[in-house]
Amino acid sequence: MIPLSVPNLKGNEKKYLKKCISTEFVSSVGEYVNIFEKNISKFTKSKYAVACSSGTTALHLALRSINVEKGDEVIVPSMSFIATVNPVQYLNASPVFMDCDNFYNLDIDKFKKFIEKNTFFKNGFTINKKTRRKIKAVIPVHVSGNAVDLESIVNFCKKKNIKIVEDAAEALGTFYLKGKLKNKHAGTIGDIGCLSFNGNKIITSGGGGMIITNNKKLAEKCKYLSTQATNDSIIYKHDDIGYNYRLTNIQAAVGVAQLEKIQLFIKKKKDIYSFYKKKIDKISGLKLAERPKYADNNNWMMTIIIKKNFRYKKDILIKKLLKKNVQTRSMWLPIHLQKKYIKFEKYKISKSIELFNSSINIPCSTNLSSNQMNKVTNILLNI
Repeated sequence: MIPLSVPNLKGNEKKYLKKCISTEFVSSVGEYVNIFEKNISKFTKSKYAVACSSGTTALHLALRSINVEKGDEVIVPSMSFIATVNPVQYLNASPVFMDCDNFYNLDIDKFKKFIEKNTFFKNGFTINKKTRRKIKAVIPVHVSGNAVDLESIVNFCKKKNIKIVEDAAEALGTFYLKGKLKNKHAGTIGDIGCLSFNGNKIITSGGGGMIITNNKKLAEKCKYLSTQATNDSIIYKHDDIGYNYRLTNIQAAVGVAQLEKIQLFIKKKKDIYSFYKKKIDKISGLKLAERPKYADNNNWMMTIIIKKNFRYKKDILIKKLLKKNVQTRSMWLPIHLQKKYIKFEKYKISKSIELFNSSINIPCSTNLSSNQMNKVTNILLNI
């Protein structure tokens, strides 16, 4: 089986793990946690980084840090993994679902139109006309490492007092190329951003996530909440409800080693994308999904779009590839169609459904060989 996306653990992982174990600092306190935070901060050019146990917990802390509360609303794209929206519900807030653009990202135009037509501004907050609830935040998701076109909404959201919480779980290594955002890393544009180091991401710590921000107060609040809201560690004094959300030193040791190879991984991803692009676009009825030109995207996941003239529907193509030992994955069922989220408000969603019905992801691990890439494209051609 050619796997979809697996980790590449061929650097200093064992060396750092041995050192970590020898010091007996294997839990949430240890030098590698601090090193990992410092190195992520340097790589992403963010002032602060807070290591968390997962991308999901990072989002939860991020939303709490900007005071999303019971009865509030958060704008969420329907085309995303469900972990993007679950933390909204953890806080007893409600999502409002938006459509995606051609890059699977939040449709910025529809988002702005919704705010302009369906809300009003009162007492310093944007209020949903329909529900009379405050819209506290929007969560743009950089899907598959594709940067969301955020430049046009930064000032827009400031005027509306809508915080921007970037879900950059898949976007480590994605930088903007143009305009006011030039050379800035995905996740550092809004008020706060979140990364993931799950096993299938471009680098991994086995599990884990990271909050990145240029706002000192938000960073301090997230770190405070991630360590059980500890005010005094001698007498165990806690002035708030906190969480056990800190990354472990043993995971951070792996993350530090992985980050040392991030540039090699990004180059490999670009090479895979270029190879697939040349081969797959020549196959009638198929094309490789485009990348936005305004950013240098990390090409984390490779997505094929199945055109209407292709002889097989998505589900059949997935089965045929699996029979040939090629692992594939569908795009996520849009969140507004998920059982627990059907009841929530949605706004003119069409593209998300279209791309869900026509998109599959194909193998793209950073250790993928030329022979494996040829095998994948030849199987597609034969099908």
